[in-house]
Amino acid sequence: MDKLRIHGGTALHGEVFASGAKNAALPLMAASLLTAQPVLLEHAPRLVDVHTLGELLRSMGVQVEREDSLLRLRADAVSRCEAPYERVKTMRASVLVLGPLLARFGHARVSLPGGCAIGARPVDQHVRGLRQLGARVDIEHGYLVASVPSGRLRGAHISTDMVTVTGTENLMMAACLADGETLIENAAQEPEVVDLASMLVDMGADIEGAGTSRLRIRGVSTLGGASHRIVADRIEAGTFLCAAAATRGDVTVRGCVPAHLDSLLDKLREAGASIDCGEDWVRLRATDLPAGRPRAVSLRTSEYPGFPTDMQAQFMALDCIAEGTATVTETIFENRFMHVQELVRLGARIAVEGNTCVVQGSGKLSAATVMATDLRASAGLVIAALVAEGSTCIERIYHLDRGYEAMEHKLAALGARIERLR
Repeated sequence: MDKLRIHGGTALHGEVFASGAKNAALPLMAASLLTAQPVLLEHAPRLVDVHTLGELLRSMGVQVEREDSLLRLRADAVSRCEAPYERVKTMRASVLVLGPLLARFGHARVSLPGGCAIGARPVDQHVRGLRQLGARVDIEHGYLVASVPSGRLRGAHISTDMVTVTGTENLMMAACLADGETLIENAAQEPEVVDLASMLVDMGADIEGAGTSRLRIRGVSTLGGASHRIVADRIEAGTFLCAAAATRGDVTVRGCVPAHLDSLLDKLREAGASIDCGEDWVRLRATDLPAGRPRAVSLRTSEYPGFPTDMQAQFMALDCIAEGTATVTETIFENRFMHVQELVRLGARIAVEGNTCVVQGSGKLSAATVMATDLRASAGLVIAALVAEGSTCIERIYHLDRGYEAMEHKLAALGARIERLR
């Protein structure tokens, strides 16, 4: 398996361009199942998860073609409404095919999903909502086996027990072809949900309220094709900004949406970084921090527009070398502190107390061999390695490749001393 070797101690300087968002690309690809017409996705990132979902769609009979950053999908000859375990086990987002398959074809067989081991992340909200739309959903031998006895899903008033991004996306896609009006209460408000709604509307769907907690969807009989540019990856952009702050550098992230980063930018300013924003760029300067290093900043993860759980590990790495003590409270996933022990191997001083970590900032970290445990933990370890004294080896970076496009090349262009060991 590939590894990363990073020699720390170099401040990052320069410009980097944000890739298309993984968490938007995956539901957009799944949405191609809703129509027989072509769907073109621009700004598609080259990621393991994108490739995995592409292979899953191909196994169903969907034409999937890539040309540079353009993905062409056409689901006019779907022959198999099944997502088998061997294709789903590595990626939880595969469950996003369930809603579109049910809505258009009336049946589906989808393996219970896998992915990063950061918590239970149950699909019960998906199942409950689809049942309210008139579907029959059973669990048989590890599979969700679903059908629509009436032949077509029907509109319903759905109030989810918790905010769920993939649940909102699945139910929204299913409701687009349902008979009648659907209301989804407690809907996720993430930019990636808004991006999906935008493309669905271009395909002919009738959706109101995207970006709020209440979605109103009036079902239509058919959807057409669309050409859509995938929104910039706010998590990738935020990761580079945290890396710039930790290394006391000066980095501009271009091609991003600053408004999607508000909660993170507030925390980075609190840490002492100087931040300027334009229409599609953010510049962070941490070259002249008053104390010589960032200030420790406490945070609590929450659903958008709160501080994203997908940035928790990266900001914790920043707190590890900050001045003072901070608390990091995780409210979304119950098992998302697996990176703590690896940060401790680098010299971090962290105490775990339930769903909260107390991080006592240290003036320095020291190189060691560490192991990535999930996608965002990988990014946190990269940031820590960038500031650690000596040469750090990060193993199991296949996690990183699931969500970051050519990360080592982008960091090297900013001055990092980093290489991939194959």
